[in-house]
Amino acid sequence: MLSSDDLNTLLKSQEIHTKTYTHPPVYTVEESKQLRGNIPGAHCKNLFLKDRANKFWLIVALEHRTIDLKKLSVAVNARKSLSFATPESLKSILGVQPGSVTPFAIINDCKNVVQVVLEEAMLAVSLLNYHPLRNDRTTSISPHDLVKFLENSRHKPILLKF
Repeated sequence: MLSSDDLNTLLKSQEIHTKTYTHPPVYTVEESKQLRGNIPGAHCKNLFLKDRANKFWLIVALEHRTIDLKKLSVAVNARKSLSFATPESLKSILGVQPGSVTPFAIINDCKNVVQVVLEEAMLAVSLLNYHPLRNDRTTSISPHDLVKFLENSRHKPILLKF
């Protein structure tokens, strides 16, 4: 599993431009709002989900977006309903702890079992923010570079309107 420093090295090697900020650890969107300071750009939430057939999804959306799991299940053609994956699955597949879920963690999905779903509206902003595999830092990245990173990691995202 890659570390945050490994991720930074990888991003540089792919000519993906980012800026990382350090702050106290945050575990929820609400904590993030209070502690992140004045980091520019849109802030996002990330949900690691699974269906009853043990297919996994990483849902990435703007932080204010309300996500209806029933509607999302239909939109992504999940078998039965989606629910949150266990912390053990999160750690073994994406290599991160709860509170550190991020699209950057897809780099640790070596078996390519996770489907990434991006909110389409999120890609219309100029700068996006995610944890770089740990929740005491926030990394800013352009939407173009985020998609480039995901595709370089063999994870072509599905784009959805929420």
